[in-house]
Amino acid sequence: MKELVYVVALLFLTELISAKLAEPQVQVYSRNPGQYDKSNVLICHVSGFHPPEIRVDLLKNGQEITAAKQTDLAFEEDWHYHMTKHVPFTPRTGDKFECRVSHMGKTKHYFWEPDM
Repeated sequence: MKELVYVVALLFLTELISAKLAEPQVQVYSRNPGQYDKSNVLICHVSGFHPPEIRVDLLKNGQEITAAKQTDLAFEEDWHYHMTKHVPFTPRTGDKFECRVSHMGKTKHYFWEPDM
């Protein structure tokens, strides 16, 4: 009987955990309209994901921007998480800026689109 209780509890816990798995929703944008040779802030907002283990990097021309700052990881009532990473930048013609997000063994790239 004890084993049956453990099996039922394990099945319930597994179902509860798997119900929360969610891929992140990603938005890449700048504080001000994107203009070449104008100082701005590059922002990557990641939301709606679970589990909370995630890595977010901002890149310029494929290289990580090490000066980027990150907010604390926060969660919503449904236990999905969100966070934001940002860095001052000045886009130049030909530069490519992106947000690289690694979550649950998958890595995806999201590119900033200037308003030019």
